[in-house]
Amino acid sequence: MQQELEIATETTKILNANYSVSRISRSQTEKYILEIHYAKRFPQIKYAFGLFKENLLVGIVTYGIPASRSLCKGIAGKEYINDVLELNRLCLLNNLKNEASMLVASSLKQLPKPKIIVSYADSSQNHVGYVYQATNFTYTGLSDKHKEWRMLGSNVHSKNICKMYSLEERKNNPDKFIHIDRPRKHRYIYICSDKRYKKKMLSKMKYATHPYPKCNS
Repeated sequence: MQQELEIATETTKILNANYSVSRISRSQTEKYILEIHYAKRFPQIKYAFGLFKENLLVGIVTYGIPASRSLCKGIAGKEYINDVLELNRLCLLNNLKNEASMLVASSLKQLPKPKIIVSYADSSQNHVGYVYQATNFTYTGLSDKHKEWRMLGSNVHSKNICKMYSLEERKNNPDKFIHIDRPRKHRYIYICSDKRYKKKMLSKMKYATHPYPKCNS
């Protein structure tokens, strides 16, 4: 069952005469997540924000607790495990210039603190994460090599496939299931906190910092 969005006092960040960013409901994200975003499936969502242009919703960004607790621990150890959130969906209606960076930057300011945000740019979609570079995320390289299960003709997540079907079922039905290399993703981290927390957390971060990647094409 999907965890409900955390309820908070209504907040709005006015960016300029045309744009603003506000907390939104899960239902307001549905069109973007299920119809526009390439993954076509809901992640776990704890916070959701919308970019409004003259009161019309033109983009969404969502944050949730990462599915992998080892990822949360792997960033900077047990001390910070409960502060980690994943920016797990970012989707724009028209993706006009600067809309993505305005939405991400403003949503980060509205998140409760302290929080450690991790996000990924999918190399299989030819993404390198320019929006995260524009909003001063730290680049920590590519995700680890890993295999995952996929169900042919479906976008069900590998983790859910493994819950729904036994290993024997998956192995014995090659016409339905495939075991493939998961595309490696560019990993970015952003710390929402005061300077003292940020300095301490960075001193314990287990990932090395790398120069920003660029698109080859």
